Formats: sequence, C-alpha cells, structure tokens
Amino acid sequence: MGLTKWAYSLSESLLSEPLPRRWAHSLGVAGRAQSLRPILEKDAELLEAAAVLHDIGYSPSIATTGFHPLDGARFLRDQEGADERVVRLVAHHSCALLEAEERGLREELETEFALERPELVDALIVSDMTTTPDGEHTTPAARLDEIVQRYGPDTIVGRFIQRAAPEIFAANERVERRMAAASGAQPM
Repeated sequence: MGLTKWAYSLSESLLSEPLPRRWAHSLGVAGRAQSLRPILEKDAELLEAAAVLHDIGYSPSIATTGFHPLDGARFLRDQEGADERVVRLVAHHSCALLEAEERGLREELETEFALERPELVDALIVSDMTTTPDGEHTTPAARLDEIVQRYGPDTIVGRFIQRAAPEIFAANERVERRMAAASGAQPM
C-alpha cells in the first residue's frame, strides 16, 4: 500500500467515527497540502501523508498525554513503524514546541523527535492554519482567531496559539513567496 493510501486509511480509522469534525479538518489539511505540490517536488506525498495524519493524536484510542502531536507521533513510531519523516512532521506540526512548552512537555518532544526540513514544516503549518475545523479554506488570521475563541485566550491552547502567531504568519509568507516563484507570479 502506498504512503498516502495508508495514511488516509489509518487517519480515517482513528478519527472518522469518534471525531468526525477532526476527520473533516484532516481531510481539508491534506487537500491544502496537495495544493502546495508545485513547491514540494519529491516530498509532496510525504507532506500529504503527514497532513492527513497530523491530528490522529486526538483519537481517544491513542491519546495518552493529552498533547496530540506527541501522542500521534509516538503512536506512528511505536505502533505503526511509520516513515520517520512523517512521524517528525506530525510531532512538530504547527509550532508544537511552543504548545509543548506550555504543557511542560517540550523536553520530551525535542528529545524524542528531531525537526524536519524547514520548508516542509512551513508547508504543514500553512496547510493546517489555512483550514477550518470543518475542512474549509480560510486565512491564517481567521484560523488563529477561531482557535482563540474556541479555546479561550487564557487556556493552554489559547496562550500557545497567540505566541505562535508570528511564526505562523511568517511561514505563510514564506510559502506564498515559494508558490509565487514556482508559478512565476508575484506574491500576494
């Protein structure tokens, strides 16, 4: 079975029934990853697989620490023997080190999982942070506002996402520049 086919199947089995909205979001994130193919080259399949798997750590059947990037990456590594690069992307998706710090888990995350190439980290950030909880396309600013409103500004997630905002906007800008260069257009 190919990498993306396996990733979609696994993500669906973990998310579709217990967390259908999370499954819809994951499908939307994978769709955004597909749209970035012009700048991903040989890593397009890798990023799409990581995108559809990025939130599996929310699944009640594998959640252990309550920190979904760490739970998802550990499951992929320990139970699935997944591609190491997919595991690293899941572990560090969307500025996860900052949230890990808020949760007292930064050292665990950093020690267990190395960072993936910055261009791929940026692409996954953009894929996640331009997709609504229902899987629709949005802007990074609207997505960040939605997250803060849903969780509250003084919660762990609210604090983390506000701290991560500058890096999310910077990643979006870098990806937009790369996409514009790939198409020969001017960045937006």
